[in-house]
Amino acid sequence: MTQGVQVAGLYVRNQDEAVDFYVGKLGFRVHTDARNGDYRWLTVQHPDQPDFQLGLFRPQAPMVDEATAQRLEEAVAKGAMPPLVLVVDDIRAAFEAMRGRGVEFTQEPIERYGSADASFRDPSGNGWKMIQARAQG
Repeated sequence: MTQGVQVAGLYVRNQDEAVDFYVGKLGFRVHTDARNGDYRWLTVQHPDQPDFQLGLFRPQAPMVDEATAQRLEEAVAKGAMPPLVLVVDDIRAAFEAMRGRGVEFTQEPIERYGSADASFRDPSGNGWKMIQARAQG
């Protein structure tokens, strides 16, 4: 029996906008898109990680009340949530490809700490750090 984290979620202000970004610009694919009344369970996957899903969730009932949902949306928009990390083999190539698809970077790739990294945000304000994988030696 295999166990582990299968889904990690983040809050987005608009799930359709999030799909456009994560699928259209980052190259993820939709795994699950199911509705139960007003609630929508939406997950995407990176094509190289079929056992892991990233949930693109609206802060709404039944998880939180309306006032909390509004505060969560405001915090995400300000970039107050912890960044997610995307590891790539070639940061310069990934940067150029993603920028060409309309991803707006807040930091271009820079060399430091024995690797290279760059930063971008999704349309909801969630921060991402893109890091070049270290060569295995």
